[in-house]
Amino acid sequence: MARHASQARLIVVFSCVVLLGLVLAAVAVVQPGPVKGWLGASSAGQPSGPGQTSGPPPGPALIPAAGDAPMPTADGVRAAVDPLIKAANLGPRLHVSVVDVLTGDTLYARGPDTLTVPASTTKLVTAAAVLSARGPAYRMPTRVVAGARPGEVVLVGAGDATLAIDAGGSYPGAARLDDLAGQVRKALGGAAPTRVVVDSTLFTGPIYGPWDADIPRNGYAGPTMALMTDGARVNPKQVKPPAVRFDKPDIAAGQALARQLGLPQAAVAAVARGKAPAGAPAEPGSGAAPSSGAAPSSGAAQVPPGTELGRVDSMPIGRMVEIMLAESDNVLAESLARQVALAEGKPATYAGAAEAILAVVAELGLPVAEVQLADGSGFARKDKITPSFFTDLFRLAAAPNHPELHGIFGGLPVAGYSGTLAERYRSPAARSRAGAGFVRAKTGTLYQVNAISGIVLDADGRLLTFAMMADQVAIDQFRAQDALDRVAAALAGCGCR
Repeated sequence: MARHASQARLIVVFSCVVLLGLVLAAVAVVQPGPVKGWLGASSAGQPSGPGQTSGPPPGPALIPAAGDAPMPTADGVRAAVDPLIKAANLGPRLHVSVVDVLTGDTLYARGPDTLTVPASTTKLVTAAAVLSARGPAYRMPTRVVAGARPGEVVLVGAGDATLAIDAGGSYPGAARLDDLAGQVRKALGGAAPTRVVVDSTLFTGPIYGPWDADIPRNGYAGPTMALMTDGARVNPKQVKPPAVRFDKPDIAAGQALARQLGLPQAAVAAVARGKAPAGAPAEPGSGAAPSSGAAPSSGAAQVPPGTELGRVDSMPIGRMVEIMLAESDNVLAESLARQVALAEGKPATYAGAAEAILAVVAELGLPVAEVQLADGSGFARKDKITPSFFTDLFRLAAAPNHPELHGIFGGLPVAGYSGTLAERYRSPAARSRAGAGFVRAKTGTLYQVNAISGIVLDADGRLLTFAMMADQVAIDQFRAQDALDRVAAALAGCGCR
């Protein structure tokens, strides 16, 4: 386990420097490895953990995807892919698009323009929309302001689902409530507040999406609210799903802050919802209220209502997108979708976010008619996207005129090494192992739905983008995954000419 975890962490680091540019001569893409060099010679031969197999040797790092590499032919790709697709038995609705990233030439098409249930590959659309609408550097503030009554403080959420209680949070590098509590104590000059109110009104509408009945509490999803800690997890250490989530994560966040401020247990239990006073700034620095540390030191009762007592800013949205894609984090996806709604002036609801994402898709010049959305995570079976939309999206994200979208590539799981592909493409006996380290893709899985979409470097160094989506799968989830992985591995393993 330790070896595989180390590999995954290193992949994340290297993913941060992914460089994809559609230029006249070439597209460059960071590839994983060599792992032995990263970990030192002593890691070679280290035993695998229980139930795990040793992965294939990774490909070399920083392989250039040169524009002058031979391009596969449609006949060559068909010869490599067709037998695998026919043998896959993935049901009557398997739709596929394979495209050359540099030229945009279609190399394989099977219902490429057919609207298909995308499952979690929907997160690619959410990622593109939030990176475009907010920008990779945008950070969400979580603030505490003086309440309307003496001794009252209000914790105001702005949608940071990664906010941690303390150093033991679920998301490394997240903003922390204990830092916020320290600012509040300093701003109040040592006077203890008597009551904590939580304001999570930035997001409106239902807190659960239009999903199957089992999803809200299956451990993979949670309520979508503007204020929460650790993705609404009850146990921040339970990073991998399924994880128990708070039904009222905003109240739980307020109670955590109350404890850190030293309030008695009765006051912790009495944390309730409310709204920040009208004088409180909507964003850090947008109002005339003093910043943290500027409030008078004579006690909470004399601090004017709405005075900002403290603020912590989230990690950049670009980093959140990487986490969302790598781990298929559904709570984070829905929170980021709300940011698109806010940026576009739409209601911060499931429906408002879907409408806003489609508006950004249109602004980017992507075929909006090929996308139907009901949420931002892909749990909704009403979501429908075409395979060709995804290949168009990847080509756009690689283009030099959209640098804000390059971060999508940094979050893509790497076959056999990271994220939701960490344990796939690994078995020495599997026909998919040729794709390890060369396939980077977002996965999607619901009952009877399996999808994968991403990029792959073929044996000649040509960069291809692909999307495979099946939404009437009759075989079990793991056999379906393996069938799709074999197709992606075939693209990696041949020049297909």
